[in-house]
Amino acid sequence: MEVVAVLGASRDPSRYSYKAMQLLKEYGHEPVPVHPRESEVLGYPVVPEIKELVKLGKKIDTVTMYVNAALSTKYLQDLIDLKPKRVIFNPGSENPGLEKALVDNGIVVEEACTLVLLRTGQF
Repeated sequence: MEVVAVLGASRDPSRYSYKAMQLLKEYGHEPVPVHPRESEVLGYPVVPEIKELVKLGKKIDTVTMYVNAALSTKYLQDLIDLKPKRVIFNPGSENPGLEKALVDNGIVVEEACTLVLLRTGQF
């Protein structure tokens, strides 16, 4: 079971980040929603910022991104400090500069859809 931070998690069932939370849970992973304005998603308490996960010492295997490049760029140092094994950039969240910086710091980067990875056994 992987612990997966969902950056941009939403309580809105029509959002892909919500669907990712559902599927991660369904496939036996532990989703950790991250969003500055939500309090809970699917019964999971929301962490407002990635740096809070670092402060808590929470071990995260994967971060799956559901925020645009303008937002994700500010998380560079927090992601490096978190030291996940990989970061998945879902469609629409691609950020070449951030991706390169993560790779340069030993973090595996994937441009893929978390939902497809889970459904096809490639997660």
